Amino acid sequence: MDKNIEKWSTMKEVQEYLGVGRESIMQWINKRNMPAYKVGRLWKFKLSEVDDWIRSGGAAEESSDKDKSEN
Repeated sequence: MDKNIEKWSTMKEVQEYLGVGRESIMQWINKRNMPAYKVGRLWKFKLSEVDDWIRSGGAAEESSDKDKSEN
């Protein structure tokens, strides 16, 4: 058993981690391909994936939709 398996984070935990509100996160999920997974009625996240997404410019204000052609 791999003890380095990352636990799933809740919407509330991600809001606190990033210091943003639920609306911002929902917009990022819907418009910017933020990595998030629907489990029943709840959103779940892996913080490592969220970090990678932010580092690659996913949450940047300037990012335009035509820059996202690789997806």
